[in-house]
Amino acid sequence: MNYKTQFPQMHKSDVNGENELPLYTFLKSQKGFEGFTGDKAPLMDQHLAKIDPDFRNNPNIKWNFTKFVVDRKGNVAARFEPTAEMSEVEACVASLL
Repeated sequence: MNYKTQFPQMHKSDVNGENELPLYTFLKSQKGFEGFTGDKAPLMDQHLAKIDPDFRNNPNIKWNFTKFVVDRKGNVAARFEPTAEMSEVEACVASLL
């Protein structure tokens, strides 16, 4: 509305499945799921095992707030699951500056 864009500014986008955006297909192909980290990792493992017993073996985005860091050349430098500490993400970004 304020920027006179011609595309929907708020739109639900699929990150997994047959309707996933090509961006997420690319990101996941470059950095697959490597597991959860941190204090909440066991809880996430337990929860997801109930939904998808094979969750560890596919690159799908498991939960909200999965983050990908892309360098200046467009290479996917890292993937951080929601249980990762933001200090880890910050350190990764700082290392690329």
